[in-house]
Amino acid sequence: MDPKEMERFKAILTDQVDRLLNQAKISKSELATENTRETEYVDRASIHAAQALRLRFRTRESRLLNKLRLALERVENGTYGECEICGEPISIQRLEARPVTTKCISCKEQEELMEAISK
Repeated sequence: MDPKEMERFKAILTDQVDRLLNQAKISKSELATENTRETEYVDRASIHAAQALRLRFRTRESRLLNKLRLALERVENGTYGECEICGEPISIQRLEARPVTTKCISCKEQEELMEAISK
């Protein structure tokens, strides 16, 4: 991957990290606000259900944040865009669709096939 594309993907990854961190701050603020309001019993149950859902989303976003940080590390050490299994370049189209990917499409398909067989 040429340096210009590497910088473009670094910007994409950094932007996604910033967006996730901002969303986390907003959610934390919303959760704190909801906990301090005086509410009736039914409203509290509704609020707790919504909080549980938001926390589940935050957990998923936390995992994505870790993957984004690892991808940024690969950018820094020059291995971003290389398949971790076969070492071949990952297509630009695949990286654009899923910037945190670590496998080329062939290796990912093979991995999914093996998972399906072992079930």
